[in-house]
Amino acid sequence: MAAGYSGLVVWITGGGSGIGRALAIDMAKRGAKLAVSGRRVDRLESVVSEIVAAGGDAMAVACDVTEPETVAAAVAQVVERFGCLDIAVANAGFSVSGRFEVLSAEDWRRQLDVNVVGAVTTVQAALPELHKTKGRIGLVASVAGMICTPGSSAYSASKFALRAIGLTLSQELHGTGVTCTTLHPGFVASEINQVDNAGVYHADRKDRRPQRFMWPTDKAAAVMARAILKRKREYVFTWHGRFGAFLGRHSPGVVHAVMTRGSARKRAFRTTAPRGG
Repeated sequence: MAAGYSGLVVWITGGGSGIGRALAIDMAKRGAKLAVSGRRVDRLESVVSEIVAAGGDAMAVACDVTEPETVAAAVAQVVERFGCLDIAVANAGFSVSGRFEVLSAEDWRRQLDVNVVGAVTTVQAALPELHKTKGRIGLVASVAGMICTPGSSAYSASKFALRAIGLTLSQELHGTGVTCTTLHPGFVASEINQVDNAGVYHADRKDRRPQRFMWPTDKAAAVMARAILKRKREYVFTWHGRFGAFLGRHSPGVVHAVMTRGSARKRAFRTTAPRGG
């Protein structure tokens, strides 16, 4: 385990499941005091119970990142309990999927409200306390913020935006002692593909992402914790994630050719295939 987290106060949104849960447990093992936030209180309490059972210190603070007043209240509760805030991780988010032409304006608003405005609200609420401690910000973006695929316009747009926000924050905060680490995971085991476009979780929905490339959440949490502690400006992880991010940033023509080749075949099939039953 990397040193450096002992006694630090960490607040994680979207901390009840997936990467957020794993990151909370990982940082608690490293000696941090944890506050986890989200809408599902039972999930938050489960994380807290696991941390406390292992000898750590943690609290659950319910909030909805689309409601600024509850986010501000969450920060106040964290500081009241622990006395300060050293690290804020804006992790809450979900994925709206579907081809561009079928997504509604409401789909887009919901996606950007949670993934982008929610992250902004989280950071803005935490910054006054982070300035006091010369703390750290963690923004959980995605490799999807560097490479696009068909059916991911809304999700990728939200993650592209988070990258822009993270890089801008790093510039604006330079010299203040506060740093921002923008994290770009590749495929990591989570519930993201089991949540529909309305943000509703479906336990029986199959995760259609390529399982052979999937990282376990504890492995992802470990590298994220190290990146935040070292105050890295950006951190891309999983080997396939780094490869995809490189192609997206430096060889967009290759990405376009690969992504449209399959689409062309599908269009040709729909044109020539016999119809009827």
